[in-house]
Amino acid sequence: MSKKICISLDAMGGDYGVDVVLPAADMVLQRCPSIELLLFGDLKVIEPMLEEYPRLKQAALLRHCDVSIGMDEKPSQALRKGRGKSSMWQSIAAVKNGEADVAVSAGNTGALMAMAKFCLRTMSGIERPALAAIWPTMRGESIVLDVGATIGADAQQLIDFAILGCAMSRSIHGINQPTVGLLNVGVEEVKGVEEVRTAGKMLRSLSPPNLVYSGFVEGDDIGKGAVDVVVTEGFAGNIALKTAEGTVKQFTGYLRAAMNRTLMSKIGYLFARGAFARLRAKLDPRKVNGGVFLGLNGIVIKSHGGSDAEGFAAAVELAYDMARNELIKKISDDLANYHRGRFSEAEDN
Repeated sequence: MSKKICISLDAMGGDYGVDVVLPAADMVLQRCPSIELLLFGDLKVIEPMLEEYPRLKQAALLRHCDVSIGMDEKPSQALRKGRGKSSMWQSIAAVKNGEADVAVSAGNTGALMAMAKFCLRTMSGIERPALAAIWPTMRGESIVLDVGATIGADAQQLIDFAILGCAMSRSIHGINQPTVGLLNVGVEEVKGVEEVRTAGKMLRSLSPPNLVYSGFVEGDDIGKGAVDVVVTEGFAGNIALKTAEGTVKQFTGYLRAAMNRTLMSKIGYLFARGAFARLRAKLDPRKVNGGVFLGLNGIVIKSHGGSDAEGFAAAVELAYDMARNELIKKISDDLANYHRGRFSEAEDN
């Protein structure tokens, strides 16, 4: 009999808190009835609202927390205020203590990163964690990291990100040997900053197991799905992510305006409604909601702070898939194999 997956939820996090978390949790229970949910938050707020969700009321375990973290609080301030007692901290601590397999929060990204790193600590061999995003592409989905957890990265850290991203790709996409590209200003080997060029040489020469290094990729290659895993540092990655999100909004705004411009365009829309519905579904950010903090001794998922219930439910289901497919074990095995390979190469030299 397979082990049940327990997911801890920060019920107070995000722009809407329990107004989104509770209906999202109820959706997940309907789709995955075997899942276990552990909700952390103010019971004076949660319990009256649970009357609207009898299935969730019966299935979920509740833990009271007096403190919640605001979306505008600085990470250091949030850590001092919420360490040990906030809904965000307690949801992460449940993973550390073995009560839950994975934690999900829509709260303050900086605070969540600080608490996750402080509570769970980084895995052996990982200096700095990364925030990974699932990116819709022309071929399906790719993983891009880091998209904001770590500003700046040396060559070894970029290689670490590649290993982390590949383990995630194997876990959620079922790709045995994901292809990896380093985000750069050109595909030629002489282009880019020194750290990126050095990381490329190291990946090509050492050939870590369970990944195939494909060289440098440019910004437009991400959307093409040129590789399964795109590796960069957090400054460039976050800009790329926000640019893509803004471009989607710009495109859909232009399209909506064009469809409403004339009577003929409105009639044309009626004939093409099916195609537009498929396009809207493809571009729906809720379906890929959920950034993943990788490189920690536990899984923490960051949902978009302004997401609705459907989006938050997608983040919870992503958490479920990662725990079910043993992401942490895959990362640990890949790191061990990589460092064993480095040690053997050093002995040979």
